[in-house]
Amino acid sequence: MLSGGRYFYAVFMCHLSIEKALKGLFLARLGEEPPRVHNLVYLLSKAGVKPPEDTGRFIVKLNEANIATRYPEDIDTLQKNYTQPNVEDIIERSKEFLLWIKAQL
Repeated sequence: MLSGGRYFYAVFMCHLSIEKALKGLFLARLGEEPPRVHNLVYLLSKAGVKPPEDTGRFIVKLNEANIATRYPEDIDTLQKNYTQPNVEDIIERSKEFLLWIKAQL
């Protein structure tokens, strides 16, 4: 998605990968099926983990992007909001967060 210039889709994929990882963490920690939600902050809270403050702020931002990227009403605005450098940063921070989740297992 990134190399093809489909930046807001790349952000959506970051959210989706973190959501799935958090649901795996939820299952591993609580031994029950995770709720069918897309809210990353809610999943973190329910799994009983607290990321470092800076990472937590990133997750809140990515969580807010979920609705816009999942249900884009104004694709032109989204494409302007998500530039290549911005999305490259989101991808890198997502990778770091995924490693953090893995360390919590």
